[in-house]
Amino acid sequence: MSADRHDDLAIVSTFKNRLHEGRRTSCEQFLAKGDALHLLHARCHLIDQALCDLWRQLNLPPTLALLAVGGYGRGELYPASDVDLLILLPAQADDVLSAQLERLVRLLWDIGLETGHSVRTIEQCLEEAARDITVQTAMIEARRLTGSAPLFDELSARLKPAMDAQNFFQSKRIEQEDRHQRFGETPYSLEANCKEGPGGLRDLQLILWITQAAGFGRCWKDLAQRGFITPDEEHLLEDSEAFLRNLRTRLHLLAGRREDRLLFEYQTAIAEQLGFTASSARRASELAPAEPASY
Repeated sequence: MSADRHDDLAIVSTFKNRLHEGRRTSCEQFLAKGDALHLLHARCHLIDQALCDLWRQLNLPPTLALLAVGGYGRGELYPASDVDLLILLPAQADDVLSAQLERLVRLLWDIGLETGHSVRTIEQCLEEAARDITVQTAMIEARRLTGSAPLFDELSARLKPAMDAQNFFQSKRIEQEDRHQRFGETPYSLEANCKEGPGGLRDLQLILWITQAAGFGRCWKDLAQRGFITPDEEHLLEDSEAFLRNLRTRLHLLAGRREDRLLFEYQTAIAEQLGFTASSARRASELAPAEPASY
């Protein structure tokens, strides 16, 4: 067995155990306390540390940068969500660097991370963002995990003026209308998709993406301070987001996979987890709360 292969086996064993234990602990804490946001942040922190340590262990060049993008960049990593990464290069990779990056990606999968990754220079990022609104959206929430800070700063500085807020708004509205049409059909009325359906998490995220693209802030508090929403609306949006976040987290854990539909087979279990008790006439999932819940 080659030295590199032996090293890789040791790396996989160490990181797999580390991730398994961290995930188990965070899930136990969530089931005990019901704090979904804490779980999502804890999972991000766990993955952040593992990726940074693996990056250093592989001695990747300091001129590169490893970025978290999408939901992972936002700091919200659901139990069954992909880990979306961007490996930012100062120039096109040569054969030696390409081999190093292939090893990194292979190890990421071997240690149990389902990654969605891209490898791009700044110019390629800007070109892709101009062509694809999904790429542009993912990069809005990019954050640096490790590697070159100046390279990441340059990307951020060049991405912001390249964005057309009006075009971004129009594109996301068209995207939303198409999504509502797909996820607003009759079957979803009974088994709603808490992420993609009308009024789901994606709609709330859409508002904040547009907020960021227009330079108005990053959260509901920023919108309230600028007078776009009232304080009562701010609290309602925060509560609604927390409820949907909690619901999606429980769905992933119950299904043991990525599942955003509130399927009949999970409805009773989730209702009971949220404190509803079946009556002689109704199942727990059929009861309405006596007063608004706080999540």
